Amino acid sequence: MPVQHAETDAHFNVIIIGAGFSGLATAGRLAELRPEARIALVDALEVGQGASGRNAGFIIDIPHNLDPTEPDAQANTKARDLNTFAIQRLQRIQEQQGLEVCWHQAGKYLAAHEEKHFSGLSDFVKTLEAIGEPYEILNGDALAKKLGTHYYKRAVYTPGNILVNPAALAISVASALPANVTLFENTPVQEINLANKVIQTPKARLSADTIVLATNAFTEKFGVASNQITPIFTYASLTRPLNENEMQCFKDKAAENKTTENIAPWGLTSAHPAGTTVRFTSDRRIFIRNTLTYQPTLSSTGASLDKVKVKHRQSYLARFPQLPNVPFEYTSGGMICVTMNHQPVFTEHKPNVYVIAGMNGVGVAKGTYLGHYMAEYIYGKQSPELDFILNHSVPSWIPPDPFRSVGAHIRLSFEEYMAKGEV
Repeated sequence: MPVQHAETDAHFNVIIIGAGFSGLATAGRLAELRPEARIALVDALEVGQGASGRNAGFIIDIPHNLDPTEPDAQANTKARDLNTFAIQRLQRIQEQQGLEVCWHQAGKYLAAHEEKHFSGLSDFVKTLEAIGEPYEILNGDALAKKLGTHYYKRAVYTPGNILVNPAALAISVASALPANVTLFENTPVQEINLANKVIQTPKARLSADTIVLATNAFTEKFGVASNQITPIFTYASLTRPLNENEMQCFKDKAAENKTTENIAPWGLTSAHPAGTTVRFTSDRRIFIRNTLTYQPTLSSTGASLDKVKVKHRQSYLARFPQLPNVPFEYTSGGMICVTMNHQPVFTEHKPNVYVIAGMNGVGVAKGTYLGHYMAEYIYGKQSPELDFILNHSVPSWIPPDPFRSVGAHIRLSFEEYMAKGEV
């Protein structure tokens, strides 16, 4: 796969804008289906620098937005199968490329600190049983033995989730693209004419027969998906690696452990959607992610990051008081894209202009399978999977600003207040 900057004008059969997981998957599958086609994949950054490399590194197999008040076991089963398909495809790629992406089938804990959130775990179990998914319920000391912290009182463990270094995985997927895909990194789109299918970059004018917008939270900037998506900023901090003495504190906290090696890398999401996501990584770091803000640009001031870092520190110390002197090595923010009803944008916006957006915070698996089937949609390859995606890609209407901004701020503040101890 040639990697370059767009220096001269050129024409392609397909231009894909956005080299996140959905854009990468679209390019890869199109190249398989049309080996004779000239395909361009264009991104303003380098692969792995955007949202695809800034997420928590979960490749979640279970439908992430399970709603027991509206049970649909058939739809949840199909979504699970699509996620599993994406995981299998990504695993094949990373094994073939041989790049270290910290791939680990660790499963996932959905956990609660406060008893008032136990009902959310019970609802989750009901949905898992409806789709025949295995799980384990852990409480108290048994849970602390796995996590090295007694903060959480109860959790539901499911085994199929994968933990990775997401930036490394995105780079691995990009390295596997066939030779008929040209990747243009550090090539922002300055202007676009969707009618004529022409994009202007800093140094070149690129045209195509077909354009795919795999731009997620930035899709509205291209005049597409108006009143369907909401960009949300979330923030994460990562400690330096724990040393041997600090690892011993894990052993002491989880007294049943005989050796520190018994605490394997793990990932945990909160029983409340506004709660804290936590990971213990394979290189012995602790990852904390929380705080959601409506901020529809990439600008993030140092003051806001400093404030977030203080909040992360509070969350960290509440969970790991035995490790008070382990500093954060990194703190950063990243943008996700949500829709009101959790359904993505997956459509032909106008003839030969296609759009993928609205990953709802689970873009590694969802972006991969949506990109794969977007390529098949463009190619005209029909399947039950594509029919399911098309039937479940109808995002609810969202009011425009200033109503969207006011509503988002109120909703996010309310959800964080309700989450309380889960943050």
